[in-house]
Formats: sequence, structure tokens, C-alpha cells
Amino acid sequence: MTTDVPSAETRSPWRELAPGIYQLPTPGFRMNAGLVVGRERALVVDAGAGPVGAAEVYAQVRGITDLPLIVVNTHAHADHFFGNAYFAAQGVEEFWATARCSAAQGETGEDQRTLVAAVEPAMGTGDGVHTQILPANRLVEGTPVDLDLGEVSVTLFHLGRGHTDHDLLVGAGNVLFTGDLVEEGADPAFEDSFPVDWVRTLGKMVALEDLYDVFVPGHGAPVGVAEVTTQMNKMRSAIRVTRLAMDEASVDMTKAIPILPYGPEQSRALLIRLRTLAHWTWLTRKH
Repeated sequence: MTTDVPSAETRSPWRELAPGIYQLPTPGFRMNAGLVVGRERALVVDAGAGPVGAAEVYAQVRGITDLPLIVVNTHAHADHFFGNAYFAAQGVEEFWATARCSAAQGETGEDQRTLVAAVEPAMGTGDGVHTQILPANRLVEGTPVDLDLGEVSVTLFHLGRGHTDHDLLVGAGNVLFTGDLVEEGADPAFEDSFPVDWVRTLGKMVALEDLYDVFVPGHGAPVGVAEVTTQMNKMRSAIRVTRLAMDEASVDMTKAIPILPYGPEQSRALLIRLRTLAHWTWLTRKH
């Protein structure tokens, strides 16, 4: 007896994490798109870095379902929301994010175009169709929002600052889409983060293990609660080392970089971010 194995051409690029809940790794930025399918509507998590990537995600979504779509943006970084305009052109009307995320999309979108230029040239220049910056128009403010997709419910909620000041989590069944609060296969990105709060937010996420046991990072493979805990503890240790270096006024803080648990680029970003936030705190107290 033989079993037919789908060929590479017919095998779906989606990974089904639970019934009706999928993860799609995308090329370029390795961003994970998510899909949750109900009986009446389907929800897409993160839209990609521009019209090229969004068109690929949309085509793959349509390989699973032809239901009306909702799009959720986990945060206001270009690789996660620059595809909004393409989805809007396909008839999507609801784009969900935290209120602060929507504001940040409008405030920083144009300045982020250069970040995607190598992968999405038209988006980088703002030329061509579906290249406008489209902020989210449905807002999560304070309390969680439950979206009914038809016999399937998705919960949108904010646990606190971390990778940004507006990270949105998307819970469906036993699966939690975390955006870039969780990273797999790469260091966390600290450039506009709140590292101390990030550790606390990861702790709150770990405490949800009775609800969620599959965590889909913004980039990389899905992980379990143990990997989230490891990221939290590593970050806490890195912050402690960096703060000790900052407290030693006579020591060049960059000397802490080689002993941090991250690569040189993100170790430097962590140091700069902690120093910047400490300066903001000092100015606030002074005034």
C-alpha cells in the first residue's frame, strides 16, 4: 500500500497550528503572517512590507478561504503594516491595532519607507499603486476586544510596553500571535523598545500558559512557553549587565557589549535604548 505525498508545487506554505489557525512565513523580512478562519469571516495577522509581499499573503489566504477578511497589525513597523493599502484595495475595510499603533503608523510611516526599499522598491519610493501609508481604523483602547468570526472568537489585547509602546497580541484557540514581542532564531530588536517593561510584559505572557501553549513570533518558528521564559530571563540578565556598566561612570559602557547575550548590533541597541530612557527619566524628574 502506498501513500501519495503532495509535491513541492502543491504543498501549502501554511502551517496549521490548530484547526482553522495558520502561520505563513514570508520571504524578505521573514515576517510571520497569521490566519484565523471562522464560518463567516477570516482574520489576517499582519499585512507585510508593501504591495508585493501583501499580494503574496493575500494569494495564499485565498488558497485557504474566500471569506471576507479583517486585518490586524501587531505594531507600527513597516514590515508588518505597509501591506495594508493592498488589502484595502481587495475590499478589506477593518484594520485593527492599538490606538497608539494607529497614531504611530501615521506619524512614522513616511520615514520608514527607506527600511523596505531593498525588498519593496515601489513602497520605498512611494510610487505605484497600493503604496500609500494606511493606518489602522479600528482601535483597541485599554480593554481587550473580542472579534466574532462566526463560531470562532479572536481576542485582541495589549499587555504592556515592550518591543514598542503599542504591541498588540492576537489570541485564537490555544495560539497566541505575539508580533515582535517574541523572536525566534534572531535577537530581539531594541531600537524603539522599552526593555524593562518588555521583561514584565513577557512575564504576563508566560502567565497565560493555561490559555495559550503555542506562541507565534513576529519572525521565526512557533515556540512554547519555555522559549518565551528563556527570552524573558535572557533579557532580564542583559539589562542587569548593561545597567551595571552604566552605573560605572569611569567605564566605557560599550565594554559591556561583548558580554551581553546578544550579537553586537542588538547589544549596542539595547545599551543606547536604556541610556536614552534613563536620560528621559532624569529630565522628567528634574522638571
